[in-house]
Amino acid sequence: MDLFFYIFAALFSVLNPIGAIPVFVGLTNGYTRQELTKTSKWTAINVFIIMIVAYFIGEYVLRFFGISLEALRIAGGMIIANSGFGLLSGKVKKRKGINKKVEDEAQQKHAIALTPLAMPLLAGPGSISLLIAFYQEHNNWMAISISVGAILAVALSIFLVLNSAHYLVKYLGEAGIVAISRIVGFFVIAIGVQYIVNAILKIVENSHLVG
Repeated sequence: MDLFFYIFAALFSVLNPIGAIPVFVGLTNGYTRQELTKTSKWTAINVFIIMIVAYFIGEYVLRFFGISLEALRIAGGMIIANSGFGLLSGKVKKRKGINKKVEDEAQQKHAIALTPLAMPLLAGPGSISLLIAFYQEHNNWMAISISVGAILAVALSIFLVLNSAHYLVKYLGEAGIVAISRIVGFFVIAIGVQYIVNAILKIVENSHLVG
């Protein structure tokens, strides 16, 4: 159960659906209640699929490109920390690669559940690297079952948050959303830094063993 909460908390913090609320509200302005629910549902489904694919296929991608787990952790930690700084500075969209052009194209397509909402706003390089590292560390059948359950729980929480986004903005206000995002951003930075520290410690430990 500890593993479940560990994975859930780390993924929820990095994906940060609360920080995505202002973008979601802006892109779904004028939607009916039914359209909001449908968009929230498909965004959560797309995020779940992306995370599951990353979790199970990521190991083979690392092998193909000859990337070590430590290198992945350092790169992922840097991306995660960068996302956290984006939350602290209030520049979530810019850090996630979402600009005015992307928003305009999304409005024209009326198909925003996959892009830009599911990717890159929610499921990005940071969460993908996190999942690959999780699989490398916990790959017995029990741990895999728990991890898949945690990923499903995160996807469900994304649906609940996005489906309630307009109500949350109404009652919390933009200032409240920003305040929560900045608190989450602090923990996201800590997660990123911890991943980098763990990778460096592992490299030092391996070098001593070789020496």
